Amino acid sequence: MAKISLKPYNDYCPQTLFLYGTYDENGNPDFGLFCWFSYIWDGEMGVMCCIGGDKPTKQNIKRNKIFSANLVTEELLPIADYMGCTSGKNPDKMKVDLDIGKGAVLDVPVLNNSPVNFELEVTDFIEKHDGTIMLCKMRNVLQDESLSSDETEEQKLKRIAPVKTTCKHYFSFEGKDLGSWGEPMKSL
Repeated sequence: MAKISLKPYNDYCPQTLFLYGTYDENGNPDFGLFCWFSYIWDGEMGVMCCIGGDKPTKQNIKRNKIFSANLVTEELLPIADYMGCTSGKNPDKMKVDLDIGKGAVLDVPVLNNSPVNFELEVTDFIEKHDGTIMLCKMRNVLQDESLSSDETEEQKLKRIAPVKTTCKHYFSFEGKDLGSWGEPMKSL
């Protein structure tokens, strides 16, 4: 396979989307859309993630050191797209219809419509020039009980339909284009 050199980018390397759930300084739920998320092992399963820039979600996480990561599915994509395209500094951002619950172990908001919710505690913040890397311990995983069925993993993934992103587009689990950033929220 012949190769060409390009400036750094991450196209063609899809990443799964999560809505991070936090509480603001007044105890109100706040959600932001992020995809720089992966897993680590440090004697137990953990998470590493990064948030660039100055965002209210990032400030909430730094203050409380806990948050939820809620898997984005095709069903949740319009609201997730809205959360990702609407500034957290917009006072009306959270005036949308969300089914919000509470974590079972940590005091974090979770999206009840998401089939998998991680309750995360930050153990380390690594400050970079314009981003903050967070290493987290998984304190709990809330999972839709239907994922405990006898279906194969492939069947379960097809059914819950997680969304990934690359090239400024959203894609289904099976690779179908679900629209460019900013399009799905138009259906709200």
